This record gives sequence, C-alpha cells and structure tokens, in this order.
Amino acid sequence: MKILKKILVFLLILLVVAQFFGPEKNDGNIETVNTFLAETNPPADVKKILETTCFDCHSDKTIYPWYNSITPVNYWLNDHIKDGKKHLNFSKWSEYSLKRKEHKMDELHEEVEKGEMPLESYTYTHSDANLTPEQIAAVVAWGKKVQGDYKIQMQAK
Repeated sequence: MKILKKILVFLLILLVVAQFFGPEKNDGNIETVNTFLAETNPPADVKKILETTCFDCHSDKTIYPWYNSITPVNYWLNDHIKDGKKHLNFSKWSEYSLKRKEHKMDELHEEVEKGEMPLESYTYTHSDANLTPEQIAAVVAWGKKVQGDYKIQMQAK
C-alpha cells in the first residue's frame, strides 16, 4: 500500500510541474487570412462560419479556450492545430498554386458536406461550430462556386 501511495504522490507532483510547460501557441496575426477572404469573397454568413469553425485550426491565429492552460490538454490541442494547418492553412493561401487552391476548395466543401468538418471533438466545446443544414448548404454552395472560378482561371492559362 505504501508503494501505491508513493506512486500517486509522484504522479501528482509530476502533473503539477507539467503545468509550467506547454507547446508554443499558434499566436500569429488573424490578418493573415485577409488574402484568402479577399480572393474567395465569402458572403457575410459564410465568413462568420469560417471565423467560428475553421480559422482556429486552419490559420496562423488560434483563439484558445480556457482549458488550453491545462497540460496535457494543451499538447492535444496543439497537435490538432498543427495537423489542421498541415492540410489547409488559410494564412498561407497566397502561397498556394491555382491548382492547389482549386483542390483545397474541393476538399473544403466536400468535408463540410459530409459532416467531417468541423471535427466532432471541436464542436463539443465550440457549440457555435455545430453547423445547421442551412449553414452547411451555404458553405458548400460558396465552396463550389469558388472552386469553379479557380477551374475557369486554370483553363484560361
């Protein structure tokens, strides 16, 4: 019984010490998405959806929830953000080729339409990211239009 008590005390101390360490935050400037917004020109309702459901994990600026201060949760969130930015980073939109932009818009509207984005784990704590059928339809329609515009631009080249 003494060994179990020592292990629990050690784990508690380890957990407390771990709170002083954490991953680097995704604290860039939200203005970096302006190129994407200007180029794709989403309607106001879609822009709001992008801001509340996409930009936290798919841009260089994350608005962190209060529980991001808790280790190991902050590492888990950081991993989600890194993975999201690896797949699509709206802050790097100007660096994408025309073909890549067209492909990313295709993925964007397909993922939203299938209900795979936003992630279910994100919507648990961000109730405003739970999209209604109308919001999904708006994002899909906008995404398809923008994708079509990129296809036209690619054909013109």
